[in-house]
Amino acid sequence: MSYNYFKYHALGNDYIVIDPNNSGINLNTENIKLICHRNFGIGSDGILYGPIFNEKEIGLKILNPDGSEAEKSGNGIRIFSKYLLDAGYIKDRKFSLNTLGGKVAVEVLDAKGQLIKVDMGVVTFLSNEIPVDGKPREVINEVLEIDNKNLKITCLSIGNPHCVIPMVEISEDIVKLIGPEIENNPIFPNRINVQLLKVLDRNNIQIEIWERGAGYTLASGSSSCAAASAAFKLGLVDNEIKVHMPGGVIEVDIKNDGHVLMTGSVNSVSKGVFTEEFWMDIT
Repeated sequence: MSYNYFKYHALGNDYIVIDPNNSGINLNTENIKLICHRNFGIGSDGILYGPIFNEKEIGLKILNPDGSEAEKSGNGIRIFSKYLLDAGYIKDRKFSLNTLGGKVAVEVLDAKGQLIKVDMGVVTFLSNEIPVDGKPREVINEVLEIDNKNLKITCLSIGNPHCVIPMVEISEDIVKLIGPEIENNPIFPNRINVQLLKVLDRNNIQIEIWERGAGYTLASGSSSCAAASAAFKLGLVDNEIKVHMPGGVIEVDIKNDGHVLMTGSVNSVSKGVFTEEFWMDIT
């Protein structure tokens, strides 16, 4: 039987995999929004479109629920890696994927592909590379005014842009309140992902996440790496960090050469076909 989609989650961050090699879906902005809608479609935090083969390399498109394309997603990469294993595209435990945010190295740590390590690359705090408007600089402990309150922000890119805000107490309500304003603040020309950061100890942090193009999210791989990297840069943690999120825990290891390794779980949920009625809506 040929399936139209495959659904997975990584710590509650759920994605739909649509394989172009067995599906003729036209993924324009409106179709992406409809498929991802939790009332009118299947419902997800995004779509992973691939594998896209270019000679011997495997490419992946990461599509947000608003129809925009994300440069990189740690959870999305782990989910897509499990799909490649489940679908028989890969046999080796170590391989690489091409994303809009660059090439990433992947290592599958167990036979079922439920525990996966990803080398997310090297972070940059340089404003022109994130990007953040203003003079060229590292964006560390700067003040951003939101709702007449001054927030200390540290911004970076790990292939996609992030704004990390250390706080004494964090919550879902707070990130839902200020996340959209920060995401769309004019100083971020490409919008930005937002993490509220609470340091628990030298090896544990807690974050709440507002994702660019997706909104409130239970877990995020790139956000985990960004928040851990910001905390490390600020001298608040050591190089091995467990990142606690509402959906679960991701382990981040910051190497001496600057590479950030992320390890986390993945689970399959379902696979299915679109009804003829729904198919007519998206083709």
